[in-house]
Amino acid sequence: MRYLLIAGALASLAACGGGGRGATGDISRACLEADRRAASPALCSCVQQVANQSLSGGDQSRAAAFFADPQLAQDTRQSDRGSDERFWTRYRAFTDLASEICLPVDA
Repeated sequence: MRYLLIAGALASLAACGGGGRGATGDISRACLEADRRAASPALCSCVQQVANQSLSGGDQSRAAAFFADPQLAQDTRQSDRGSDERFWTRYRAFTDLASEICLPVDA
């Protein structure tokens, strides 16, 4: 299953061709607005493309909130609620895949 996600994400990235604005969405906007050193339009677009392949729209909105409020991520990770645990499992799979596919570009 993981290989199918990687293949799908890579196909999406290849289809983008690296030109234009790339993928936009909650994750991409939050990534850019967080103003982190490694964030770039290309990296944030790549992460958004992986999110599009692996997270629902609701999960993307929830994950985007982590950029502005890292404590929210910590609270979700430590939660005993079943829904939080299931979300965290999906979120970790997304972050692992994005880490494999999307590499920061040094400016």
